Amino acid sequence: MCAVSERGQTGRVVGGRFELVEPLGSGGMGTVWRARDVGLQREVAIKEVRPADAALFEHNPALAAQQRERVLRESRALARLQHPNVVSIYQIIESEDSPYPWIVMELVQGTSLDARLNAGVLSPSEAARLGRDVLRALRAAHAAGILHRDVKPGNVLLRADGSAVLTDFGIAALHDSGQLTATGEVIGSPEYIAPERLLGDETKTASDFWSLAMLLYVAVEGYHPLRRATTMATLAAVMTEPVPPPRRAGALGPVLSAVLIPDPLARPTGDALDRMLGAAEHGAHVPLGPPTPAGPAFPVQPQQHHTGPRPQPTASWQQPQQQPHYPAYQQANPISGPIKVSAGKRTGIVVSAWVGAALVLVLTLVLVRVLTSSDTPTDLGAGSSGPTTTQGVDGPATSTANPPKTANSPTANTPTKAPPKTTTAAATDDLHTPAGARKVVAALSEVMGTSKVSDLTIYPDYANATAPTTAVKNGFDNFQYRKGVATKSGADGVDADRAVIDLNKVNWDALPGLWERANKELGIEKPDLRYIIVDTSIIDGTPALKLYLTDEYGAGYLIANPDGKVIKLYPR
Repeated sequence: MCAVSERGQTGRVVGGRFELVEPLGSGGMGTVWRARDVGLQREVAIKEVRPADAALFEHNPALAAQQRERVLRESRALARLQHPNVVSIYQIIESEDSPYPWIVMELVQGTSLDARLNAGVLSPSEAARLGRDVLRALRAAHAAGILHRDVKPGNVLLRADGSAVLTDFGIAALHDSGQLTATGEVIGSPEYIAPERLLGDETKTASDFWSLAMLLYVAVEGYHPLRRATTMATLAAVMTEPVPPPRRAGALGPVLSAVLIPDPLARPTGDALDRMLGAAEHGAHVPLGPPTPAGPAFPVQPQQHHTGPRPQPTASWQQPQQQPHYPAYQQANPISGPIKVSAGKRTGIVVSAWVGAALVLVLTLVLVRVLTSSDTPTDLGAGSSGPTTTQGVDGPATSTANPPKTANSPTANTPTKAPPKTTTAAATDDLHTPAGARKVVAALSEVMGTSKVSDLTIYPDYANATAPTTAVKNGFDNFQYRKGVATKSGADGVDADRAVIDLNKVNWDALPGLWERANKELGIEKPDLRYIIVDTSIIDGTPALKLYLTDEYGAGYLIANPDGKVIKLYPR
């Protein structure tokens, strides 16, 4: 429950614009409120980001300044993501009447995965599909240089259409701001922390993948394999005990076993994990090739700052041939009814890991401080009733009656019901060529009923888009293009201020020259992943064409206008 003093703030207007309506939940990093944007007349979520130990920061102004800078940098980085599986950040407020910054976010209408699991386990197919949503969110965050560090059921929200949204980046870590994180601290929830993080290694995207895999294990098996009677015992189990093979996971089982291993470098890369989850969703197994060490995601020492996608090597991954021996372990009886993922209060921990010669079986000295929080949705969750999810950019204050803004005055047509099918040859085309991109645009436009989108992402062999719809006022839908076929993948939300761009106005013929320049000037000699994003500025709606390259050491990207003129390069 939220404190009485917090409820006493109801009606307060933050930043002269956001009226606090009711607290939604509290965590170690602050309280989340349902708020009303008095300018745009819409509901949002707003969070005052407080440190876990406010008293410590009050007596240490220098540390408080570091914490504030870290929060602001993380929030600005997250605000650039604009990903359907990541809660959107609209605005950051530094209020004179508050010592801590406020973050204004999308209010997600739905329920948390935590609450869903209390009603029963997921099927392997459901879990794999949800896992891919969360993985997409993590990879988008990793691409911006951000580790989540607290992936757990309470931080995954489910929209009405069943898609998953990752929230609570409140304890995330920017890879190039490690100096802003208190030395020796490992932050997260005990049951979902990867073993290497307890040893002080905060540099690997694979740590987030471990947490995701453990979340999926709990979702299908109905119990946590490493949960023990005390937090200390749980931490010891995470660090020293192998995860027993799942028994109810079906085709998802090999995926979980592949990720839940102690060595982060031996876990599947993000690209391989996505393929494995995709196969598991349809009850199949991905043929595995030789191991591909992922390497550290982020340098231990700060490097030159960059944004853009994180590396996701495309080489396939193979589970180690020699399987570990699993000793006897306590397993809960098979569960068909509700499961309790978190009883009572959720817990987060700050672990000062004094690890070294004093360790016996890797863990003998770990100082744990348990931070309790409300059992209500931790951050952006809300009930299933209420307005449709809002997700988009924060623009000039306009009435919700206004249509989405665009330089070309868009008129969104009603999407057609039947998805078109192109020729079989289209499935094998390189979508990063002018011809390939135009095939994507043509197929999507027929299904969307318009050639205007708020964003389009084109990978070498598939694409995702969000486009306006007339099904609901100021509404947007999500679409996908795979193997020559475009389909609607679900509703995205309502946003009166989201800008759109006409894909037919993009100079796709400029792609070869742009790729040539990207290959020469972004500093990525052998990219593992490349993709194109067409979207609009979060600030003023200016349309842009962006080309991204990544390898296992970093990323770079190029920004051009729709005519193909290069505006700026962000080399690694």
